[in-house]
Amino acid sequence: MRKLCVAYCISIIFISSLFFAGGNGKDIVQAEKDIPSYAKWGKLAMKETKQKYPDAQIIDYLHRGRQKRGDAMVEMFKLWLRGENREFGVFVNIEFDSETEKVLHITFLETDK
Repeated sequence: MRKLCVAYCISIIFISSLFFAGGNGKDIVQAEKDIPSYAKWGKLAMKETKQKYPDAQIIDYLHRGRQKRGDAMVEMFKLWLRGENREFGVFVNIEFDSETEKVLHITFLETDK
């Protein structure tokens, strides 16, 4: 009985804190909506780029868009890296199955621009 009372009191306190803080629970939902759909692919692009260029530091990141390629999708990124002797860009394309999201190919193309 005591545990039930404690749980009830905690629930009341939580709901009250939302009311008095002006929150209505929609802030959490909005934060989830603000996460772009390509975020997980961007993390993968950065991880794979760090593995391919372990001595370089990623200093900038750009999502270039998404393209449909048959039954697959391609997320396109441009990362800017700073190595020991130079700065350079790397175009990273991640091709994945549209339904399963299984990665099919990851390609890298260096650029000076």
